Amino acid sequence: MGMTRQLRRSAAVLGPGALLLTTLALGSFAPAQAMTTGDVSRDCVVADAHGHDEAAAARGGERVRDHRAIDALEQERIERDFQRRLEQESLEQERLEQERRPGARAVGATVPVYVHVMRDANGGGDVTDSQIAQQIAVMNTSFSGGKSTEAADTGFQFTLAGVDRFNNTQWHQDKQSATYRKQTRKGGANALNIWLVDFDYLGIATFPWDYKRNPGIDGIRVQYTSLPGGAATNYNLGETATHEAGHWFGLYHTFQGGCTSTNDEVGDTPAQSSSTTGCPEGRDSCTLPGLDPIHNFMDYSYDSCYTMFTAGQATRSQQMWTAYRG
Repeated sequence: MGMTRQLRRSAAVLGPGALLLTTLALGSFAPAQAMTTGDVSRDCVVADAHGHDEAAAARGGERVRDHRAIDALEQERIERDFQRRLEQESLEQERLEQERRPGARAVGATVPVYVHVMRDANGGGDVTDSQIAQQIAVMNTSFSGGKSTEAADTGFQFTLAGVDRFNNTQWHQDKQSATYRKQTRKGGANALNIWLVDFDYLGIATFPWDYKRNPGIDGIRVQYTSLPGGAATNYNLGETATHEAGHWFGLYHTFQGGCTSTNDEVGDTPAQSSSTTGCPEGRDSCTLPGLDPIHNFMDYSYDSCYTMFTAGQATRSQQMWTAYRG
C-alpha cells in the first residue's frame, strides 16, 4: 500500500536495501483503509536490554513475552533503585498525596511519538497516515481514562512528532532489530518510538530503567496489522500500542509474579495467576481478593475487552516517568 496525498520526501540509504522516505507533511491524512493481509491473531513481546527477544507465554496463547523476563530478584532490585530515585527526586510525598486523593488527575506530560513504518523491499506492509493518526487518538483516549468511568486518567498525552517509511525486507520482518532501531530512533528518553513491523507477535517493548544502558533500542515494536483498521483479528483496534506503551512507562503485566502479594507492584490491580485470552467475565484465577483485571490494558485480553488503567498504575507510570524519562 503506497503513501497517499502529496507528501514531501527525502531519500537516504541507511542500511543494505533500506530506503528512507521521511514524511514531513504530517497534517495531510488520507481516509482509513482496511488491511487485508489475513487473520494474524498474534502476541506481544519485549526485548532484553541488548535488543534480544525471549520466548515465554504471551498474549493470546503460547507465544512469547512482550518484554524481557524479569525474575523476582531483579524485580526487587528494580524496585529498590526506583524507590531510591523517588527519594532523590523528593517524590515520595507527592505519591502519598496522590494516594490520599483517589481519582485526582496526575500531573501530566506530553509525549512526542515517532512512527517508523518498516515496509518490505516492494513497499508491502505499509499503513496509511490516517491509521497512524487514529492510533495516536486511541492511545490518547486510553491513557486519559476515556473508555470507562472506572478508568484513571494517567495524565499522559501523545503528539505525533514524525513519520518515516523504510523499504527493507529484513527490517520489515524485524530482523537486525537492534541495528535498525539504533539507526532510526529519534528523540531522547521522553520520546516514544514506534516501529511497525510484521512478526509473530503483537508487540515488543523496552522498560524505562533500561534506557540509560541502551538508549538506541528504546521504544516499542508493534505488529502493523494491529493498528486501527488492520487485519489482526481481535487485536485491530489499536490497543496493542497502548499495552506496549504501558511497559514503556514502567508498568508490568497484571499477572506479573502470579498469585502473590507483590504481583505487579500496583496495589489496586487484583492478582491473577496467568494471562487472559478473550474477555472472560468473572474470571478469578487466584484465591487473593478480587476478580482478574481482564479489562486492564496490561492484561492480554482482546482489544475490545480493554477499558482501563487504574489509579495505582497512573501513579506508578508518573513516578517512573520522573525517575527515568522526565
